[in-house]
Amino acid sequence: MTIIADTETRAETLFGLLDKGTLRRWDRAARAVETLEASRLKLLRQRARSLSRRVDKVLHVAEGRLALPLAGHAAIRRPMHSDWAWRPELWQGPVKPAGLALVENKTPIGRQAKIFHDCGLSELSVRQLRNTKAEDIAAYGLRLDVFQFDGSFLSLVLDIPPEGVEGLSRRHVIRLEIRVETEKPLEIFGRMNVRHGPNVEQLVREFDGSSGEFAIEFDMAATRLNEARVERAWLDLIFEGPEMNAIILRDVTLSRRPRAEF
Repeated sequence: MTIIADTETRAETLFGLLDKGTLRRWDRAARAVETLEASRLKLLRQRARSLSRRVDKVLHVAEGRLALPLAGHAAIRRPMHSDWAWRPELWQGPVKPAGLALVENKTPIGRQAKIFHDCGLSELSVRQLRNTKAEDIAAYGLRLDVFQFDGSFLSLVLDIPPEGVEGLSRRHVIRLEIRVETEKPLEIFGRMNVRHGPNVEQLVREFDGSSGEFAIEFDMAATRLNEARVERAWLDLIFEGPEMNAIILRDVTLSRRPRAEF
């Protein structure tokens, strides 16, 4: 046991020295970047971008796990026999950009979400926030502040990962659960979209309210899904009449289960 402890201590010391050496090299690069010739500057930029992607991934996971509540312990309600469940990254850990004002149509928030609207003049802002209430399960939430709204629709689109599409069939029921807060009541809809070949199947359901915990289900038996050609799927959260309102999505989860056969 003493030998193992000594080995771990030496390894930690070595990594510490390597970290210091890396920081010194990037300190020198930061001082020299203003005067580097173009060819060397391009190479430095390439290395910095490569490093930045790795650092961003580590920070995303680390800050998410250390958030309150702890993302690593955030459970997802799974109906019996569920074969897949998912909480999008927006509710798991910090994303970039964390906030935006005057949000334009098709603006991405992190890697999995986009805002869609048809406003002529956007008076919409979005911001990721930390969940800190005792009843919160997800580590983060998303706030949408809508002021004047001259468009006909506002939606948050979430790309479903390949795991949620793999093996998807007409026997499946997909369950969507949200926890939401609003300043004043509005209508909220969920729309499941599944592309199979040149066609897209769409199922629309309305939530029973706009403040609290709600769930809706999409039964794939109601579609003409070609199971052999399923390519991708995405979810639209649609907000009807959102003007002069604040919408906070405290949590969003999806799960999938095969329908019981009789």
